[in-house]
Amino acid sequence: MEIIFEYDNVSASERLEELATNKINKLVDKFDFLVRADVFFKKENTSTPETGLVCNIRLSAPGPRLFAESSNESFEASIKESVSSLERQLKKRKEELKSH
Repeated sequence: MEIIFEYDNVSASERLEELATNKINKLVDKFDFLVRADVFFKKENTSTPETGLVCNIRLSAPGPRLFAESSNESFEASIKESVSSLERQLKKRKEELKSH
């Protein structure tokens, strides 16, 4: 599966890419119908220190694309939250595929 990384107001990081790749590959192991992932890291100015480091993940799979966004105080927490949200969406999608 192809994983593409994009950065907005953030310098590229191999560590973040490796962490995100590991998490996404776990999803691929569970859901073999995934085709591609686009991962966006961006830094936003926010009023609270608990948010501002954003991770968006868009997955290409049969049917509409799946998308999750999370803003936390660290990119690691944002990645974890986004992947968790996508996993819930994928479970739902898999049930829909089974019923057809």
